[in-house]
Amino acid sequence: MAIPDDVVAQCRLALAHIAAALRQAGATLRDVVRVRYILPDREDFAPCWPLLREAFGDSPPAATMIEAGLIDPAMKIEIEVTARLPDPG
Repeated sequence: MAIPDDVVAQCRLALAHIAAALRQAGATLRDVVRVRYILPDREDFAPCWPLLREAFGDSPPAATMIEAGLIDPAMKIEIEVTARLPDPG
């Protein structure tokens, strides 16, 4: 799988993978209660903000942005989420 060069494209791809995984579990991005953004360059967070605001809506989850190296130098953002499954009843 190719990694896009642009941080915004990487963010969009990460959110799509997360949304797909959540769907398989019976949840959506609206069920995310905690998110961690890990970026090698903190300046790359601002360009991603519009996508993140759109993904998580008006009631965003608790969030932390960490500036740290990632395993592959081509990676510009990593996103981890914790979600609560919706009540089946």
